[in-house]
Amino acid sequence: MTPTPATPVIDTHVILRDGDRVLLSRRGGLYGYGRWHAPSGKLDAGEPLTVGAARELMEETGVVVDPGQLRLVHVVHHRQGAGSERIGLFFLATTWMGEPVNREPEKCLGLRWWSVHELPEDIIEYPEAGLLGYLRGGDPLTEHGWP
Repeated sequence: MTPTPATPVIDTHVILRDGDRVLLSRRGGLYGYGRWHAPSGKLDAGEPLTVGAARELMEETGVVVDPGQLRLVHVVHHRQGAGSERIGLFFLATTWMGEPVNREPEKCLGLRWWSVHELPEDIIEYPEAGLLGYLRGGDPLTEHGWP
């Protein structure tokens, strides 16, 4: 029997960092309603990773970042359920233009800066794995949700 190739969804997450603060958004959609995560979204077909990350950040927050200024800081291979997996690429942005605003109120309840030393307890587990993986340093890969 020939194994079936994996077909994970590819997500880009942007850790917008200002000194000891990171920007998180509060989910307003069905998945993770009311919980926090970094600005993120799915990569479009044919789109370079950094371009997709910059696009998602701008669509959600209005913040403009040069894709060439994004630095890959962590990868999460996430098992969402039986037969569903995602690869999350977490990029760090420390230089950008604009002030963050909630540009997707139908999907987001709000944006807030959090100290990296006092993060909220209710971060969605998958993006939390990437954020904490970056903040703690060490191994650049987290396998999350696998038995």
